[in-house]
Amino acid sequence: MKIFSAEQIYKADGLTIKNQQITSDVLMERAAIGLFEWLHERLQGASVKIHIFCGIGNNGGDGIALARHLHEHGYDAVVHVVNYSEKRSKDFLINLERLKDRKLWPEFLNEKSVLPEIDENDIIIDAIFGIGLNRPPTDWVANLIKHLNASRAFTLSVDVPSGLFPDRVPDDFDAVVRANFVLTIQAPKLSFFLPQTGIFINQWEIIDIGMDGQYLLETETDYDFITRAEIMPLYIPREKFAHKGTYGHSVVLGGSYGKIGAVVLAAKAALAIGSGLVTTYIPECGYKILQTAVPEAMVVTDGEDDFINHIIIPFEPSVIGLGMGLGTKSNTVSAIAKFFGNNKKPLVIDADGLNILAKHPDLLKKLPPKTILTPHEGELRRLLGDWKDDFDKLKKARTFSKAHDCVMVVKGAHTVVIYDGKGYINSTGNPGMATAGSGDVLAGMLTGLLAQGYPAPHAAIFGVFLHGLAGDLTASKKGYEAVTALGIIDTIGDAFVALFNSDMENAKKKTSAKS
Repeated sequence: MKIFSAEQIYKADGLTIKNQQITSDVLMERAAIGLFEWLHERLQGASVKIHIFCGIGNNGGDGIALARHLHEHGYDAVVHVVNYSEKRSKDFLINLERLKDRKLWPEFLNEKSVLPEIDENDIIIDAIFGIGLNRPPTDWVANLIKHLNASRAFTLSVDVPSGLFPDRVPDDFDAVVRANFVLTIQAPKLSFFLPQTGIFINQWEIIDIGMDGQYLLETETDYDFITRAEIMPLYIPREKFAHKGTYGHSVVLGGSYGKIGAVVLAAKAALAIGSGLVTTYIPECGYKILQTAVPEAMVVTDGEDDFINHIIIPFEPSVIGLGMGLGTKSNTVSAIAKFFGNNKKPLVIDADGLNILAKHPDLLKKLPPKTILTPHEGELRRLLGDWKDDFDKLKKARTFSKAHDCVMVVKGAHTVVIYDGKGYINSTGNPGMATAGSGDVLAGMLTGLLAQGYPAPHAAIFGVFLHGLAGDLTASKKGYEAVTALGIIDTIGDAFVALFNSDMENAKKKTSAKS
């Protein structure tokens, strides 16, 4: 699912009007009908008071047109026009006249107006600002937004919560509508998925207004939102006459005294996602643990130490995942540096592997093309340096990925896979996955997918999606608090099965209900 910029949406508007030979107010009417049908399906004529706050641009025009449909179906709809400028969009004025023709008179609000009373049992429709907002709301409009947020009434925003910019963080977080639900026009917006801006949105759905299909299909976007529809074409089915060698030999390299569990988790995950063979490369202190905890895996040890100090893999692996529990002792760093200088095999680098790269950035030049890096926020900051906000973070990650020809997996509530200048925002996962070892599981899954022949960008996108889906299925059975890394591994098979039936959507519904 493509995430279009504001400029691309405006271009789609223009092409739709031209190619479909319609007027712009017809598009606004499509949006209003979509908004009304969504509300009417849920309210079924309920006698609830609906406050519609409309700006004087096209977002406000959507709200004005919606008010007309609500009024015609007997709803108690009150329209408040937020008069923040002398300018009016043409389609806003057209729909304002249509509203007046039906004897529904809006209340015009300005900086001297008394703020309307709103009961917590009322409904607020927020249609003040849309994606065209390019500066912070004026003080009196900001106060109005604070008033709406303080009402505790259910709030539905049209397209985006008012006060939220499409491409940057708000200057005043109190001057942004906190929406219980957003009905967004044609496509989601990037700000829905970033920590600093996604907090203003609880849930969202798309209102399809029939924009020009060819433009939407052919236009390249900086970001895609990855759902089941995008994942299914990436899946590589198992062959009937395959054997374990068909699906590759993964090496999971890491561990140190007290941190062998990270390798256990990664190895189990690589096996659970389908790697034909898995060998762990660990310090001697982890030998008995690995042989006991993961009997399916083979074990190579590094002398008698409690940490890795030299790396000699006695066979040709398909892929190497490294860094989990590795530590950063000087001998280990030297061993990793030498290994990077000699290795030509695909890599997944996690945890202390990333920390070593951050301290020794010259090693980045020695990585094979399309190496997958899986940083959490702290590790990412060590690699990139600081950033001013979430948008800047993604910009720097995209630049880093291009400069070093690597696949970046920027972990978070919506993990973003970045490669070749493009970001792929994951749709699965839940807060229960913020638990020890979850990242080790993901690294193992990505290693196992690479072993099976998935191209690195596909392995990252598919693995992140499946990791989140396994977490959703786990949470749907146990609740967020009881999600563990081992639980995610145990549910990887269920996640594969869910790709081919309705369990995926059911898992999402169940986890939402538990929140």
